[in-house]
Amino acid sequence: MKHGATVLYDAPGPRARRRNLLWTALFLVALAAVIWWVVASLVDKGQLEWPKWEPFFTDSRVWSTYLLPALKNTLIAAALSMVIALPLGAVLGIARLSDHWWVRGTAGTVVEFFRAIPVLILMLFANAALSEFTDISPESRPLYAVVIGLVLYNASVLAEVVRAGILALPQGQTDAAKAIGMRKGQIMVHVLLPQAVTAMLPALVSQLVVIVKDTALGGAMLGFSELLASVRPMSANYGANTIASFTVVAVIFIVLNFALTTFAAWLEGRLRRAKRTTGAVVGAEAVEELATPGEHLPPADGTK
Repeated sequence: MKHGATVLYDAPGPRARRRNLLWTALFLVALAAVIWWVVASLVDKGQLEWPKWEPFFTDSRVWSTYLLPALKNTLIAAALSMVIALPLGAVLGIARLSDHWWVRGTAGTVVEFFRAIPVLILMLFANAALSEFTDISPESRPLYAVVIGLVLYNASVLAEVVRAGILALPQGQTDAAKAIGMRKGQIMVHVLLPQAVTAMLPALVSQLVVIVKDTALGGAMLGFSELLASVRPMSANYGANTIASFTVVAVIFIVLNFALTTFAAWLEGRLRRAKRTTGAVVGAEAVEELATPGEHLPPADGTK
C-alpha cells in the first residue's frame, strides 16, 4: 500500500467484481419473485380491488371517525411521553455521573431496573396499578398506562444516551473549564451538555421514533384507541379491507417518523453551523463571575 493511502480493504479484482455482480443479479431476481408472489396472492384474495381502497379517497367518514381520532390519541401519548422522558432521562444520566456514590448508585439502579423490563409489561403493571389505587376512569386509564410505561422505559434508555454522550467528550473540555474556575454544575450546564446534545441527536431521535411506534402496544393489549387499533373497526365496517387499512396506517406512521427525523436532521445541521460560525468571546469580567467563591483570577491585561 502506498504511503498515505486510506483504503481499508483490497479493491476487488475482475473475478470478485463478476461474482459480486452475479450475487446482486440473483438477489434482485429473488426479490422480484417475492414481490410478484405477494402481489399475486393479494390479487387472488381480492385485496387489491378498488372498492377496498376507495373509502380512503372518497369517504371522509373513514378519516373523521377512525383515522384522525386515532392519530390524535397516538400523538398525545407520544408527545406526553417525549416531554416527560427527555428531561427525566437527562436528570438520570447526569445523576449517574455524580461524584456522590449514593446519587450515582440510586440513579444506576433505577435506570438498570426499568431498562431491563419490556415496555409492554410496564404498561400492563401501570394499568393494573391505576385500576387498583386510583379513581381514573376506565376510558382514560389506557392513555395514562401507556404514557407511564413509555416514560419509565424510555427515560432509562435516554439516560444511558445522555451519559454516553457526555463521557464521549474530550477530557480537555472539563479541564479547561476547571482552569478558569467553573464549578462542576456550571461545567455540566454550560460546557458539556451543549456540546453533547449535538452528538446525541441521532440516538435521541431514534428513541423518539421508538416512542411513537410503541404507542401501538397500548392498542394491542390495553384497548388504547391509537392509530393501529383503528384497523379492526375500519376493516369490519368497510368490507374486510384489512390490507388497505394496514397499508394506510403504515404510511401515516412512516410520514410521522420521517417528519421527526427530518426535523432532527435540520436541527443538528443548524447546531453544527452555529458552532462553526460563532465568534463569541468570553470577557474577563464573565470569567471572574464564573470563578469559585474566594478565588481571584489575574486581570486579562496581565497586570498584578
